[in-house]
Amino acid sequence: MNGFRLLLPIAAVSMRRRWPAFVGSFVALALGVAVMSAAGLLLNTTMGEDSLPGAPSLHKLVGFMAAMAGFVSVFVVSSTFAFAVAQRRQETAMLRAVGATPRQVRALVLGEALVVALAAAVSGCAIGLLVAPAIAAWLVDQGAAPSGFHAEPAPLPLLFAASGGLVVALLGAYAASRRAGRVRPVEALNEVAVDKKVMPVARWVAAVLFLGVFGYTLWTFIAMPASMLADPQSRDPETTPQWALLFDVMAVLAIVLIAPVLVPPLVRLFTVLVPLLPGAAGLIARQNALAAIRRTVSTATPVFLVIGLAGSVVGGTVAFADAMAAQGRAALKAGYVIEPSDGRGVPAEALRALAALPDARLTTATTVRFDGLATPDQQPAPGRPNDLPIPEDGLAVDGDLRTAWNLSTEGGSLEDLHGRTVAVSDDMARVFGWHVGDTLNARLADGTQVQLRLVARVRHLLPHLPEIVVPREAVPGPSTATGPSAVSVAYLGTGASPEQVTAALGGSAARATTGAQWIGAHNDRTTKNGWIAMLAILGPALLYALIAIVNTMMMSTGDRLRDFATLRLTGGTRRQVLRVVAVETLLVVATAAALGLVVTLLTQYATVLLIGNRILDPAQSAAFDLPWGALAGATAVCLVLAMVSSLVPARLALRIRPLDLASGRQ
Repeated sequence: MNGFRLLLPIAAVSMRRRWPAFVGSFVALALGVAVMSAAGLLLNTTMGEDSLPGAPSLHKLVGFMAAMAGFVSVFVVSSTFAFAVAQRRQETAMLRAVGATPRQVRALVLGEALVVALAAAVSGCAIGLLVAPAIAAWLVDQGAAPSGFHAEPAPLPLLFAASGGLVVALLGAYAASRRAGRVRPVEALNEVAVDKKVMPVARWVAAVLFLGVFGYTLWTFIAMPASMLADPQSRDPETTPQWALLFDVMAVLAIVLIAPVLVPPLVRLFTVLVPLLPGAAGLIARQNALAAIRRTVSTATPVFLVIGLAGSVVGGTVAFADAMAAQGRAALKAGYVIEPSDGRGVPAEALRALAALPDARLTTATTVRFDGLATPDQQPAPGRPNDLPIPEDGLAVDGDLRTAWNLSTEGGSLEDLHGRTVAVSDDMARVFGWHVGDTLNARLADGTQVQLRLVARVRHLLPHLPEIVVPREAVPGPSTATGPSAVSVAYLGTGASPEQVTAALGGSAARATTGAQWIGAHNDRTTKNGWIAMLAILGPALLYALIAIVNTMMMSTGDRLRDFATLRLTGGTRRQVLRVVAVETLLVVATAAALGLVVTLLTQYATVLLIGNRILDPAQSAAFDLPWGALAGATAVCLVLAMVSSLVPARLALRIRPLDLASGRQ
């Protein structure tokens, strides 16, 4: 106990004299808790919240946002606190040399980290209360949330965010303090100079584990077991990009964990020609980056998160949008799509006029609501809730569906879709064990019950069509809308001209759109929803990571004042010292960009596999394209922020006399 009391004055002096390092840790944790608490408040508010028609599921969207915010915050906070402790290894070495035990060193470091973390957690919750309403307002403006949606203050999300931030910060500090506490006093000063054993066994195990989870997650989404297919959101093509974030995150985690192994060869690769160049700035920067691997990895981590996540998410979003657009264009056969102008359905006289056009084959499609669909042995007992994928919208088709859509089947044929029959998606059939030829008992929204024979299992590839399709004569009239909500018109041969279609509609409350224009507009809406979802999920986390770049670079520069003094005292000019800082910063960003490219290659390949199995027909294939624009843009932004946040503090520090600068850290 007396030993710990003797360390208290040392802790107070250390916190007072090394306040820049503690400020950096405070900022990282406060902003991390703010992002997590804001996402948690929104997630808590969306419990039971309905999404707008045509918009992504609000609750799932905010859930992904909270998960991504927590993921980025955990890495930035743990890395920053570990870096802050590693900066003080010289002080730790001196304490060990004068008799401090490893336990006392750990207690000192954890006590200081706890003080900083408590203050940061409280501040972060306060900031989160201010940030959450702004995010909610943005979701409403983008049409992703209903009007009036707002973030409601609640203690539980704030408590989770604060406690999570505290745990992560203390774990990061504890891991670093254990490394420092294990150093023998005689080896202490040597341990300060060069990082050794930066990749312990536990880190190797974790890296291999996350690579395995990445492969398992990808395989799970490709195979889609029944437990996942039971959720309509999981099998909906429009939500696939959001679910793909799971294996993106696993890949990022694995690369972050093995970064200490990848950084040295990358630094050597980028500086292979440095010894041949005039001047010593490049060589000094190269050796600094290689000697202080932990510092290099800590400063590169937020840069890598920005570049890696931007490349993976943007690449995946673009690939999924292109695949769904290509599949939609290939599947739609109708020359025109006729839709009601007043929302009441296409008038009957307009349908008769269209059907009379030359070479016209008319197919109408009406939305119908199902409250139950199951085989007789799957019907729930009286008084028990129906756990089938119902209520769900279906499509009542009048005419041959094949003249409007080119749909592939996994079993049966759409030729048999007439009379009291039904076609369902193959995913839905797999979930409930339905086979072609089974009789399904259907219950409509108005309580009407009909028996339908399953004639086709359609590969559900399109967000444009529901998963249940029945002939119009299979459902009673009152169960459908007053008029077809969308009419697909296919023209064979030369067909009719656009002018004839317009004339046939006359002054009726209906509008005609060419098939290409209609599918293009629908794809545009789908793409817009996808980008809104990605911005909502990734935006807060990336903004936090960008701020963390500035914070970490400033911490790194502040830790090197003695190095600057040494360079000045050995004859280096201010410009040469700044050149060393600039080259080392460039190396950090280049290394992070290379790691970001690696993770983007990995995730983009996984995305192509998923698209080929879940989105496209077997005859089509997804192109393997890297988002070079997103990677270059993210790298440029990170480079500018890193350069400014390292050169400006260095320039200010170099105004101090070298002798004063050398003694300022003791």
